[in-house]
Amino acid sequence: MILAIKLFIKNLRRSFNITQKIFKIVGTIKEIKGRCAARHKVGDTIDLSVHNAGGLCGIFYHDVFPTISTLQFGGSFPWGSDPDVMQVECPDRMNAVVMELKRIRK
Repeated sequence: MILAIKLFIKNLRRSFNITQKIFKIVGTIKEIKGRCAARHKVGDTIDLSVHNAGGLCGIFYHDVFPTISTLQFGGSFPWGSDPDVMQVECPDRMNAVVMELKRIRK
């Protein structure tokens, strides 16, 4: 399945002459207010992408998916001092997990 997706993206990029690089995204758990239902701990690092939730619960992944997608495909946000880093927070207000998403430029 993953190979088929990679081939599809490669062919799509070739068809539309898309040369944009796809970046690796790493999430680092920075803070937990309460108890994380997915049992993440401060300091955990997670490989994330639009095809890989990396063990995040569905609600958190759904909430941060647009940010992951933007960073993975080279986009940026007009706020923040570093265009390669975004801080996101779990929507569970009683057990909020703060995670830093970082685009890895190789």
